[in-house]
Amino acid sequence: MASTTLLLVTLFVSASLVALSSANFNQDFQITWGDGRAKIVNNGELLTLSLDKASGSGFQSQNEYLFGKIDMQLKLVAGNSAGTVTAYYLSSKGSTWDEIDFEFLGNLSGDPYTLHTNVFSQGKGNREQQFHLWFDPTADFHTYSILWNPTRIIFSVDGTPIREFKNWESNGVPFPKSQPMRIYSSLWNADDWATRGGLVKTDWTKAPFTASYRNFKAEACVWSSGGSSCSSPPSGSGNAIAKNSWLSQEMDSASQERLKWVQKNYMIYNYCADTKRFPQGLPTECSLP
Repeated sequence: MASTTLLLVTLFVSASLVALSSANFNQDFQITWGDGRAKIVNNGELLTLSLDKASGSGFQSQNEYLFGKIDMQLKLVAGNSAGTVTAYYLSSKGSTWDEIDFEFLGNLSGDPYTLHTNVFSQGKGNREQQFHLWFDPTADFHTYSILWNPTRIIFSVDGTPIREFKNWESNGVPFPKSQPMRIYSSLWNADDWATRGGLVKTDWTKAPFTASYRNFKAEACVWSSGGSSCSSPPSGSGNAIAKNSWLSQEMDSASQERLKWVQKNYMIYNYCADTKRFPQGLPTECSLP
């Protein structure tokens, strides 16, 4: 009996590992630009983007999503990355697009990266929050996550929430909820603004600059042919509801405390505190709980 139990546990663990490692960049993404500077290697387990003086590179997801819990592990450009931007974001199309942004702004060797976040709804952004990280994002892979459901957007790093943007449509604040979005990422030169407002330029003697991606995971509603894979399940299908529990996920008290810790110690810019930028008054959501 003991040996049978051990075998079942081993099979379960093995199956779990297969499920966790099943994401494949060849299946889930397509390289969209860069003329060979973006590469999918290791049988689809690793994707790299490169930037040199001639061009950057980028990729996008095969699927569109309308709500999801998206994880991606990134290892950012090491050394002197001043002037470079590694963008990882969700976006729809059109003039009134929605967008949820992680952007990593490079810096001189030894200086911290700036993690720039933003939320666009109906073509309007101006909701930037910026952070320094509590680790070196170039030394190893770290997990950057976006939870997007009908009530909130939560940005997380290695499972620690750094930002929450709630749905305050009842107070007249637009919220991304009706436009399906793809996942995009790009590595590009933005030395006119990225590092110290453009004062520090890209050192092309350090090129090519390379960022790496692995372990993509999406618990998400795939949008296809005008419909969502998360349409209401049949009555009594409790497992389907439990599987998509992230659709109604909120932050518990422990997560709220971690969020406060990050924002107290590592936030370096908050649009809701920038009264000079908004002389007519801060955006509505800044005064809401």
